[in-house]
Amino acid sequence: MIYSNVLLTVREASDIGSVVELLAEQGRLSREEPGCLRFEVYHSQTDSRLFLLIERWEDQKALDDHRRAVAYREIYQPRVLPLVDRVPHPSDLIG
Repeated sequence: MIYSNVLLTVREASDIGSVVELLAEQGRLSREEPGCLRFEVYHSQTDSRLFLLIERWEDQKALDDHRRAVAYREIYQPRVLPLVDRVPHPSDLIG
């Protein structure tokens, strides 16, 4: 099982609305991918520039395939990443 948590901080406040829409679509498409067990997008209630992606993938192959799929290639990489600072947190589940 692969667990990944990603913290995104939008650089310019004027881009927040676009990032909301893009991440909503990316999340929807990602959840349809084989091997995706969880893909949730959270928007902070205390800092509108902050987003958190909570992902769980069946295995490394599923995650690698995700990075070649439409959600990543056509939305996340070219349209979201230029607008945000990204801090990935590959994680282990405790308990």
